[in-house]
Amino acid sequence: MPLPVVGMLSSYGGLTQCDWLWKQTPQPFGVWGNMQLHAPDPQPDYLLLYQFNFHERFAPPRRSKIQRLRDVLSLAKPKTTNAIDKLPPQLSQVPKEHTAFLLREPPLPEVRYQNLLNYAYARDYCGYVSGPDDSAPVPAYMPAIWYVNVSFRELNEAPPPEKHSPCSWITSGINRTESHRQRLAFLQQLQESDVPVEVYGRDLPPGTRTAGELSNKWSGMAPYTYNLAIENFADNNWYASEKLWDALLAWCLPIYYGGGAADKLLPPGSFLRLPSLDEKGIEYIREVTASPDAWIEAKDAIAEARQVILHKLNLMNWLSEWVGSKE
Repeated sequence: MPLPVVGMLSSYGGLTQCDWLWKQTPQPFGVWGNMQLHAPDPQPDYLLLYQFNFHERFAPPRRSKIQRLRDVLSLAKPKTTNAIDKLPPQLSQVPKEHTAFLLREPPLPEVRYQNLLNYAYARDYCGYVSGPDDSAPVPAYMPAIWYVNVSFRELNEAPPPEKHSPCSWITSGINRTESHRQRLAFLQQLQESDVPVEVYGRDLPPGTRTAGELSNKWSGMAPYTYNLAIENFADNNWYASEKLWDALLAWCLPIYYGGGAADKLLPPGSFLRLPSLDEKGIEYIREVTASPDAWIEAKDAIAEARQVILHKLNLMNWLSEWVGSKE
């Protein structure tokens, strides 16, 4: 008997591949437990809306002043469309109780209104609506995805890679929010110090000393003993992202700046807390990265955390449990 298929819709660009997340299971073709993930399936049994931006679908198209004037002067009746006409056909084909909405972006003040809109729209079409946010219908931790492009079996079974350098940080130059700008200011402070942190990333500010961009985060993490994992949002007890999962799966000891979710999800001692994004934080990084002692002491906790990420927090496992609850 074939396994039920989970399709996926997302507003993230580039996530329409049939093998999206297949690296997060040891089985072929996206099989995990009692389901198969096939993101672009046109007629799935279940449907995951993963950061699907309803508010963008339903927003009126932007029109120039001339177009608006023509609308006013026109005697023609404007065309009307049903809301469902603006949505992908899978949403009308899959029962509401078999459709889940997971908001993944952090609940930053700058996007609070659009998040609330997405929750409101999602409740009309989805039997389960969740996000890492107290304002979500179901506040919950985000299931784990990761961007280290290594097979599940290797992550699960291989020993730690050799560590050649003290510390890395993979970041970007995004500056849309106050939280982003705070992180970039800390990056500048860190670069002005002599703390040995190698920076990788894209679109970084001019003058940033970087080791380049990466297509596979494993390359910029696995050879390093420590990794700076600095979240875009650190002000609630729900939000934790791949910044933490990637570092641990690469056998780094994360120096982590984020909210309280990590303490609830991961075993004690599997990461270090960066106290602040200022001189105090820089001195903490300097002290920790001066020797591999903290990593050596945390090695068993890192190994335990990796198993939690791979087998429990994994989005594939979340989907399998969700499907199982409906069968």
